[in-house]
Amino acid sequence: MAQSFDLHKAPGHLARRAHQRTVALFTEEAAGFDVTPVQFAILNALQERPGEDQITLAGRVALDAATLGSVINRLQARGLVRRESDPGDRRRKLLWLTPPGQALARQLMGPARRVQERLMAPLSPEDQARLVQLLERIVYTEGG
Repeated sequence: MAQSFDLHKAPGHLARRAHQRTVALFTEEAAGFDVTPVQFAILNALQERPGEDQITLAGRVALDAATLGSVINRLQARGLVRRESDPGDRRRKLLWLTPPGQALARQLMGPARRVQERLMAPLSPEDQARLVQLLERIVYTEGG
């Protein structure tokens, strides 16, 4: 007889459930803004580095180029992002937030911080710091 697998103790399953909780919290906190967590990540990244090219941005927000392109199309249609060809390489697309995009990115800072606070609330400050360290190790370690 095969040994059972305790899904509720599996790190991958728990990471997926934590992600689901994060998305649900973001949906609550950002209600009324009509922005997904991925869209917020893009707006935030462009606020930090205006004029970044799509490929670099995709790497920074951990999206494949095709997915990033479709999200950028939606943000551009809403007038939040401006996309232009790089004068030095017409194939390369550069991105900026429009003034409404900048305003929205700033408005979402509070909700984004509250999501993180609510997600981490069950943990002590020490456990919060340790969890972030461990997640960084999982996410940013070569081959991880």
